[in-house]
Amino acid sequence: MSATSKKPLNPQTKHREFFGVPGSVFVMVITLAVVNIWYFSCNEETGCHLPTTRSQWTHIIDSIADHKAYLSADAITYYVLWWAWLAMLYFVIPCSSIQGTVMRNGQRLLYPMNGLSSMLVTTVTALLAYAKYGPAPYLWIADHYFQLAVASILFSTTQALFVYLYSFRRSSRASPAGSNKEPVLLALAGNSGNPIYDFFIGRELNPRVFGLDLKYFNELRPGIMGWVILNVSFALKQYHAFGAVSNSMWLAIVPQIAYCIDTLVFEDKVLTTMDIMTDGFGWMLSFGDLTWVPCMYSLQARYLSFHPVRHSLWATTLIGALAAGSFLVFRLSNYQKNAFRTNPNDPALKHLKYITTEAGSKLLISGWWGLARHINYTGDWMYGLAQCMATGFDTPMTYFFSVYFLVLLLHRNYRDECKCREKYKKDWIRYCELVPYLFIPYVI
Repeated sequence: MSATSKKPLNPQTKHREFFGVPGSVFVMVITLAVVNIWYFSCNEETGCHLPTTRSQWTHIIDSIADHKAYLSADAITYYVLWWAWLAMLYFVIPCSSIQGTVMRNGQRLLYPMNGLSSMLVTTVTALLAYAKYGPAPYLWIADHYFQLAVASILFSTTQALFVYLYSFRRSSRASPAGSNKEPVLLALAGNSGNPIYDFFIGRELNPRVFGLDLKYFNELRPGIMGWVILNVSFALKQYHAFGAVSNSMWLAIVPQIAYCIDTLVFEDKVLTTMDIMTDGFGWMLSFGDLTWVPCMYSLQARYLSFHPVRHSLWATTLIGALAAGSFLVFRLSNYQKNAFRTNPNDPALKHLKYITTEAGSKLLISGWWGLARHINYTGDWMYGLAQCMATGFDTPMTYFFSVYFLVLLLHRNYRDECKCREKYKKDWIRYCELVPYLFIPYVI
């Protein structure tokens, strides 16, 4: 093959997701607005009510305009120190490293598997801080939630701008054709040439600074562990204010903390997700990892910290059973998929049926994956619904997580289906005939 016919390493992006620049700007504005609206409409001073009146919207707009009330040098400093603490642990905790998938340039990056160890060290440190200072540091976190949220917005946006500008450097890797350095490996979706769109979607695939893989690190560390810290802080705030932690608080935070621990226990599985394999690291992931996950996913605990709900025994049992059952669907289906991907010839999996595609891939058509093509999404969504149900039914605002997560999973399903249809072609049509349901067997 001649050099002129060889495919370029970083082809220009033709298809722009989110309807291109207008959609990217829309997503950035709306997500930032949601963080603000959900705080100024749901707090211990105003209660928790959907803003439907002119006076409520006036209050929200006036509150946003009063930036001196939430721009806090202390919150920004503590947030930077939090991020730096976890970055330090990324390097200093001994661990094994795992190779990622083969990239377009033939490379396989190494990833340290010390996320769970980092959480254990952080937990011990937090317990020591509690033993020395009591609940005061955690009550400060709960009381300054929004200041910390704003700090995370500033940090995530600055980080996104940095990685966008950083992506224009040359790689440290020599080109196979000569002594010149290879261009940085860009995400296929992030090389449009439009700075707004590329800043949003992520231009570089795997930006690394002094050995720190920013996308991988942000995906699992500051936001996930920050979510746990926020939940614990809100539980302590409820105890400090009301003298007890309600059963609703336990129903909300225990599944969420379990989810965070599970994510870190199976840290290596993130290496085969779309976020790591195909998405660039831009504002969407930076903001999503550092602000959206901890600040919006902790909404249930924040609400219950000032509005405790006490469930009856039967309601507690029902919500707990829904959480446990849906978690099992999510975890067991993902375990089966990952085990089959790792070693489809494992004797423990010999009962599973599959089809072999022309591309050489094997697609499961029995077991969990014979029930529905995205059965793990079903378990994931119902798990989130159980956490929302823990808050009761006094306000719809605490069900935002469930509604948003449904939209997110539907979008992921669309991306998955498009990608598989393109990759497997007629084999995907045959697979869909064998596994006709998307989420719930015999329903949809």
